[in-house]
Amino acid sequence: MDCIHLTGIRCYGYTGFLPEEQILGQWFEVDVTLWLDLSTAAKTDAIADTLDYRSVINLIQDLVKTAKFALIERLAGAIADAIIQQSTQVTQVKVIVTKPAAPIPDFGGKISIELTRDKSEL
Repeated sequence: MDCIHLTGIRCYGYTGFLPEEQILGQWFEVDVTLWLDLSTAAKTDAIADTLDYRSVINLIQDLVKTAKFALIERLAGAIADAIIQQSTQVTQVKVIVTKPAAPIPDFGGKISIELTRDKSEL
């Protein structure tokens, strides 16, 4: 199966367990892999025969900016579900949501959640 990778989608959002995370917000990074049939687009070179990934990027940005979840696991699930529901072409999606500066004392790393959803699961 063919896929499109959209990586490094940076958004400011308000998801987090601590109350201040939902008030002050923080940066998130989102990567998605979209599985779909690209064989027609590979032959025709027509945008109408592929997925307009600008709409997927806008969907992700809107969700991150407006959602207020306690867990980034829930944010990742909401992104995956929205993509699967919005696109008739996407059969499977992998979402990675990264919190580059989690407010954890003495921790300078990143926290990422990765999940995969299939259209048949909905």
